[in-house]
Amino acid sequence: MTAWSRLRDWTEAGVWPRLHAALLTELRRADLLDLHDCAVDGSHVRALKGGITLADHPSIGPAPAPSTT
Repeated sequence: MTAWSRLRDWTEAGVWPRLHAALLTELRRADLLDLHDCAVDGSHVRALKGGITLADHPSIGPAPAPSTT
């Protein structure tokens, strides 16, 4: 339970963004940050203006049920 409490407290105190910034600073200082080998995760970076749709995306859900009325 102590670990969960500390995780909660650190999250509320903003530790993780500051730790991330410190890590990036150290990587840049050591010339170890190569953005050619990076990926952008859509759960962290919003596409505010949408994106280019290259092709239709087929539905992966079930087909709608036929009407019974």
